[in-house]
Amino acid sequence: MTTLTGPSVPAASGRTEQLVILAHGYGADGNDLIGLAPYWQRLLPNAAFVAPNAPERCDVGFGYQWFPISRLDPAEILRGILAAAPVFDRFIDEELARHGLDETKLALVGFSQGTMMSLHVGLRRRKAPVAIVGYSGALAGGDRLMDEITCRPPVLLIHGDMDEMLPVSRMHDAAEALGAAGIAVQWHVSRGLGHGIDPEGLDLGGQFLRDAFAGSLTPAGA
Repeated sequence: MTTLTGPSVPAASGRTEQLVILAHGYGADGNDLIGLAPYWQRLLPNAAFVAPNAPERCDVGFGYQWFPISRLDPAEILRGILAAAPVFDRFIDEELARHGLDETKLALVGFSQGTMMSLHVGLRRRKAPVAIVGYSGALAGGDRLMDEITCRPPVLLIHGDMDEMLPVSRMHDAAEALGAAGIAVQWHVSRGLGHGIDPEGLDLGGQFLRDAFAGSLTPAGA
């Protein structure tokens, strides 16, 4: 059984009342996204942050991967996500139990491959997290979503219009599919940004998480 580990940052207040799980992209590791925590702690003083390393060493020889990518083929990506999803899902359960929290205090944040994982797993859990934030990612298996979705947390997608890895059209496709599935989805395009996160996107993500934990975002169907 694969067990994920990675860096974490405790709640700034010393009281862990919320949990933000950060899923990194292909060829990176948990240290790549745990650096977001200091930027968001002012807005989320009671949130602990954890950024697991993905389960496999990366094919390219450095970092980790949630699944291998030989080409950006939708069928290949979906197969990889389906293989990695149980491992990520179990990690979420373990972290919630460790902190004595439930999904009403959980948010998922992903970058690139991590966005794909967060969307896939987060929308198929028994109980909805309070929010999912996805940077520079895509939605795999959008045509299956209506049949498989089990919860509808608010989602924020942020993408650069100069992304050379995953074009911004992938974000628009994801937003359309999520909306069609009854999810309250917001999106933002960062002008001049490639495959990354800029200060504007960082601010928007933090505000979205703050509002979600405060209960001021209305989930679809509420």
